[in-house]
Amino acid sequence: MPTGRLNMRRIRDVLRLKFAQGLSERAIATSLGLGKGSVGTYVRRAREAGLGWPL
Repeated sequence: MPTGRLNMRRIRDVLRLKFAQGLSERAIATSLGLGKGSVGTYVRRAREAGLGWPL
């Protein structure tokens, strides 16, 4: 069953943990209680949009 969208704070947390802390997508998913696919999707979308750190 699909869940709702993440709010902006959660998306920023995902990107901060990935780009600033260098955590794996699996570690991010575990720490934030998200699915690994969700984390990967947001990281991929950020890269495609040309976003980098700091946001």
